[in-house]
Amino acid sequence: MSAGERAAVIRVATAEQWWERFFRYGPYGLLGLATVVSAVTRELIMSRADVYTVAVLVPVALLLQLWRGRDPSGPGSRAARFYFVARTLLASVLTWCNPFFSMFAVLGYFDAGRLLPRRAMRAGMLATAVIMAGSQSGSGLPPVSLMNWITFLILLTLHGTLTMVFAQISNREADQVRTQVDTITELESANARLEQAMVENAGLHAQLLVQAREAGVADERRRMAAEIHDTIAQGLTGIIAQLQAVTSAAATDPELAGEHLVRATALARHSLGEARRSVHNLLPTALEHDDLPGALKKTVTTWSERTGVRAEFTVTGTAEPLHDEVGATLLRIAEEALANAGRHAAASRAGVTLSYMGDEITLDVRDDGRGFDPAALPPYRGAGGFGLGGMRARAERIAGTVEVETGPGLGTAVCARVPLVRQDREAVG
Repeated sequence: MSAGERAAVIRVATAEQWWERFFRYGPYGLLGLATVVSAVTRELIMSRADVYTVAVLVPVALLLQLWRGRDPSGPGSRAARFYFVARTLLASVLTWCNPFFSMFAVLGYFDAGRLLPRRAMRAGMLATAVIMAGSQSGSGLPPVSLMNWITFLILLTLHGTLTMVFAQISNREADQVRTQVDTITELESANARLEQAMVENAGLHAQLLVQAREAGVADERRRMAAEIHDTIAQGLTGIIAQLQAVTSAAATDPELAGEHLVRATALARHSLGEARRSVHNLLPTALEHDDLPGALKKTVTTWSERTGVRAEFTVTGTAEPLHDEVGATLLRIAEEALANAGRHAAASRAGVTLSYMGDEITLDVRDDGRGFDPAALPPYRGAGGFGLGGMRARAERIAGTVEVETGPGLGTAVCARVPLVRQDREAVG
């Protein structure tokens, strides 16, 4: 086995171990975090009856989790189904008492495919979507006003889209596993006829096939996770911000509230389109009708209107038609860099520059915000958030690099540099 193959095996094993640890210990951490946050906010959100209810149900949820740890039955078993249903019911009541318990309820998105039969998986995810939408709509369930109903329905649509994406991921992984198993079975039958002469070679061949299948599944999971983060998660963040503005302005300025509601609806439609394209591995919506400079200009303008931060976009050099993967990578990096600036930088100005430089193309995203200490960031592990580590991973897939210049109080500059791979002339024509 070569060094590269050994590294691939180690990466796949590490990813699988990480997911196993998450499904084993993640519920305890999320339940504990939700309980702490709810305790801090109890005087603002919860009634006395809610506090008593939470005090009873949190230990019940903990006991349920301990029972599950002692009885790890396989997917679709009676014990696994009972655990999922019981945990979902507990999470819904806890979320009703305090919306911050949605941090515990979100587990339904991740393990419905591991615990429920395939025919019941979508129903389990839909139940989770209803809980999440109710917790984020501002009034819990049921909604108490027309504006809350509108907010709830928009969020439910977005979470329903998220359900569709997760179900598609699970179905695709299951189909891929079945296909690979059939292939392995056929190859094992063929190798059996040569067993006397090629015993060692056949064993190695089977092992490499299993590793390739697992690596393919892990790569597909990472790709879809990155797409969800870059499209649906950021879309949800923008929608929530717009809907919060609607709630704030509804009583004093109905016209302004209407404008925010229109923006939230537009973001919802855009996120739905991105979700469908992520499932089918298509180009970002912005690149379907525009070249990269046009798509980046619209992205910067939209981000500036949504965040209120003054932003400028500049192109240097002679623009050329780029390969789809290059354009999509740079657009996603720009979206992530701007999203980070909007969430963390507290900037007053930002700038995006796209430079065509012969055989390479660079993208610079800078802001005058608070900056940060790069050494204080945790290492990127290919899961969870998709910040600087995710941008570097995207660039490295097309032989590029991402560099960051920043410091506390010095603003931030993100520079992505990738090879300029031109679009095939026949494809352009």
